[in-house]
Amino acid sequence: MPVNRLGPIVPHSLSRPIGLLAWLTLMPQTLQAQPSTPSPAERGQVELPAVTIAAPPLERPRAPGSLSVLEREDFDASQPFTVNEMLRKLPGVHVRDEEGFGLRPNIGVRGLNPTRSTKITLLEDGIPLAYAPYGDNASYYFPPVERFASIELLKGLGTLAYGPQTLGGVLNFLTPAPTREPSGSAQLTVGNRAFRDVKLQASAEGWLVDLTHKQGQGSRENTESDLLDLNLKRVIDVAPDHRLTAKLSHFIEDSQVTYSGLTQAEFETFGAQYNPFRNDVFETSRTGLSLTHRWKLGPGRTLSTQLYGAVFDRDWWRQSSTTTDTQCGTAFRDARLAGERVDVERCASAQGRLRYYRTLGIDSRLRLQHALGGWAQELEFGVKLHDELQERKQVQAGSPRGRSGPLVEDNLRETRAASAFLSNRIALGEAFSLQPVLRFEHIINRREDRLGDLGPQSDTLRTFIPGLGVAWRFSPESTLFASVHRGFAPPRTEDVIAGNGTVTEVAAERSLNVEVGLRSEPLDGLSVQATAFRTDFDRLTAVGSIAGGSTPLAQGQALFQGLELSGQWAFAPSAGAFTTWALTWLPTARQSEPFRQVVGGAPVAGSAAGLRQPYAPEYLATVTMGVERPAWRAQLEAVYTSAQFADFANTVAPSANGQAGRIPAHTVINLAGSWRLDDRWSLLATVKNLLDAEDIVDRTRGILTGPPRRVHLGLRATF
Repeated sequence: MPVNRLGPIVPHSLSRPIGLLAWLTLMPQTLQAQPSTPSPAERGQVELPAVTIAAPPLERPRAPGSLSVLEREDFDASQPFTVNEMLRKLPGVHVRDEEGFGLRPNIGVRGLNPTRSTKITLLEDGIPLAYAPYGDNASYYFPPVERFASIELLKGLGTLAYGPQTLGGVLNFLTPAPTREPSGSAQLTVGNRAFRDVKLQASAEGWLVDLTHKQGQGSRENTESDLLDLNLKRVIDVAPDHRLTAKLSHFIEDSQVTYSGLTQAEFETFGAQYNPFRNDVFETSRTGLSLTHRWKLGPGRTLSTQLYGAVFDRDWWRQSSTTTDTQCGTAFRDARLAGERVDVERCASAQGRLRYYRTLGIDSRLRLQHALGGWAQELEFGVKLHDELQERKQVQAGSPRGRSGPLVEDNLRETRAASAFLSNRIALGEAFSLQPVLRFEHIINRREDRLGDLGPQSDTLRTFIPGLGVAWRFSPESTLFASVHRGFAPPRTEDVIAGNGTVTEVAAERSLNVEVGLRSEPLDGLSVQATAFRTDFDRLTAVGSIAGGSTPLAQGQALFQGLELSGQWAFAPSAGAFTTWALTWLPTARQSEPFRQVVGGAPVAGSAAGLRQPYAPEYLATVTMGVERPAWRAQLEAVYTSAQFADFANTVAPSANGQAGRIPAHTVINLAGSWRLDDRWSLLATVKNLLDAEDIVDRTRGILTGPPRRVHLGLRATF
């Protein structure tokens, strides 16, 4: 069916946010100081305040923790179709595909389960990207990769400056900066599987307008997506030492996509792309607003404050959540288990999982260089107030395409959090630095069942999270670094307060994180980073299919340790030849004890000390080889993921429902090339999954395979 269902390019729902942004940016000119003559740098890209989370480029060698950055050039070279492709270029990151468009990425760091990206902190321009990072840190929304200009990944000590998740890492996705001089680009990309992508960007006088319209078929039958993404920025120098950045983003997705995977018999009989659930739809919209103020208080002193808010609506109507649910009856389920083709029109049911989220917050950070005690030091102090509201409803319709019916869930969940952190980097001479960090979290959860007779219930959590890092730059080209910190993640609101109003004693996740690494540029054109890490969990919360209820809320002790290696090398500069790599070895990802259900204490089925954690492959590798010439560029990329288990019991043989069994190792080959026709026009070409492999990547709700082969051709104009 056609997927162009979004209507006008600028929907009516944007009128108020655009009006607010215009009011912010077109304030009376009397508030603005007369601009001085801009420097050459000022005439180009505008410096955005409080956006990056990694150290500035000149300070990165001295950072006391591992960090990785993908720049604009990496995006241009790879021409990614989804953000998953870019994230696999980062060491220690395991990304699992789902619907094929990368709209719900499953991201894990250093062996942690990637399901719904619940074990990491996601930011955009330093602002929370998840719709409920404290109360429900699950990713059902993600902007198209075309929105971003670069990606930063912090692991180790650096995560304590952000939160609330400090277990594995912090990913910050940066949008482009406006320019002062007029500039822009337009790109049209087409491909197989009915793919079309239009990308427009224009910038001048501190304004940026960025628009993406993208549509096409997903990885399976009866899956297709149509999305529109708008990003507006305005940078204003209101005084010589004051700069404001106003930002508006609006995203709409209209997808035909289901939740359930395949049974083993369906996979063997009908193939990887089989999907009978043609009536399932996913509709969502998200509007985000932020205002950032940067104040240069004097030499070495800066105060940055971000005010942010977002509204997220999500309606997912589906006829199945897993391969084992009985929403359509036991006979329907048994037919799927037997590998028989089912008729969803005979299933007189459609469940509407209707969600509304509202997030507000303010984050203020002071950076101060000082010399207390005669040592050169940089102090950073930050405070954040954050408020979340979740309205969760479930409607049970009585027909395959029904969109109304009895309300079976009406739940209100609220989270209020206050956090602060203090960091002080001390330079002990020219080569050494020491950095203690302390973070504090105060979290209040509240839940009310609007269908029940009980009133609202609440729960409060407070904790301190310490860390310490050191760095030794023993040569101009090389730095050793090490850090230790306490990892922390709060429980979800629904975990600490049950639907019947019972407050459950669910402790926060807690770990001891240690890393030791080396950054070096030993030769011209060669840069490497190697890191050994150990993450020892006192409490790790099990991740499963939340909607399907296949894994009860459970916790246990676990240990993850391994090595990461990343880098790039221009090994034949005269020919323009280069290679990049991101390698991860995870020899240990074990359950230190059986994981037990929080309520009742019963062990999770199959869990036992010494077994490997689910979805923790031992080896990950992304290696790229390429050639760059003045007029063209081509590169070949290989992405390898070793075998992994899908359950705590480390089951090898596939189960009938497709939810257990060893996931074999697999390799995906990608090609990308570009040809510059002249100063303005360029031709682009990519082949994703060149060999058209049908590899199993997920069994959480049944079997899912990776995206099929995609061939894309594009034409880009710049001005």
